[in-house]
Amino acid sequence: MRIGFKGNVVDEPEIRAGFIGCGSHSFRNIYPVFHFAPVNLVAVCDLDLNKAQAFSKKFGADHAYTDYREMLAKEKLDAVFIVTGYDASGRPLYPAIAADCLNTGCHVWIEKPPAASCADIDIMRDASKKSGKHVVVGMKKMFFPANEKAKVLSAAPEFGCVSMAMLQYPQAIPTREEFVQYIEKKERVKSVVSFLDHQCHPVSLFIYLLGMPETLFYCRASSGAGSATFTYASGVVATLAFTHGTSRNGGMEHTTVIGDKGQHITVENNTRVTLHRDPPGLGYGDTPGFYNGSAHEASAVWEPEFSLGQLYNKGIFLLGYFSEVNEFARAILDKRAPAKGTLDQARQVTRIFEAFAEGSGKVIALA
Repeated sequence: MRIGFKGNVVDEPEIRAGFIGCGSHSFRNIYPVFHFAPVNLVAVCDLDLNKAQAFSKKFGADHAYTDYREMLAKEKLDAVFIVTGYDASGRPLYPAIAADCLNTGCHVWIEKPPAASCADIDIMRDASKKSGKHVVVGMKKMFFPANEKAKVLSAAPEFGCVSMAMLQYPQAIPTREEFVQYIEKKERVKSVVSFLDHQCHPVSLFIYLLGMPETLFYCRASSGAGSATFTYASGVVATLAFTHGTSRNGGMEHTTVIGDKGQHITVENNTRVTLHRDPPGLGYGDTPGFYNGSAHEASAVWEPEFSLGQLYNKGIFLLGYFSEVNEFARAILDKRAPAKGTLDQARQVTRIFEAFAEGSGKVIALA
């Protein structure tokens, strides 16, 4: 039994879950999702017992721990959510903790970035394969309702084949020297940790919309801004503008997907989706009026309103957090593999991070 979207009690199963990590991000964006997804939060763990107890009280868990291994041993859990930070060298803590949870028979949800190397992803993949349990990574751009709509629109027969995609994202690219300092010298480098943390947003969106690219070529400006070009076996070309230094006012992100039948899709500020279509009968030099065709033949716009207290205009829904958690929980209840946010996709995102570390101004094979 759980509470449904309308505040009614519904007869529906839930997963029994523990949570490792009681930080600011999880407090704002992950724990609140459990009010809406089929998740029964049983136990909370944090190195700070006072925080663990406060979180358990606030979000309805029965027990609080400071040692996740003790939580795994004492609680009968279906799944564990993990939102932790980095070690002293700036490496995500997820691989070892997730493997421990998998090895005790729990499915695992982890926040991004999942790891600093493909080798660390493989630690989780091996544990997942041996245990038969799944991992979902919170690559939220794959779960944004606006991006899901763009994916559906681009797959329609009338859109044709995708020929090009363009993304704009406000992130700085580290220098080659900074990558070397981080990867080879194992030092914590703020710029690289930031890039690891944030590049997976636009990169995971490319993978969701188009699949894994074959090559990468990028150029970096002295400010850290830059431009990357990805090529695909299908012939698609995708570009990613790292607009470091741009204003945060008016929307920091912009996505365009171009078809080959006179249509393209834009996603602005992660909320406004437009399907642009040519009205019929617009010949060159012989058309006295632009306003041709019926309403369904012209461009269409989708955008949530913010006047009413709806689910669709809440941040945890608009930003994909509900969809991530719901997909994870539903996959467990349905006894199936998750549809997206998988470790295979996480490995592809991490491989592209490693490719950027090879340096600018050359074609880098991603296979």
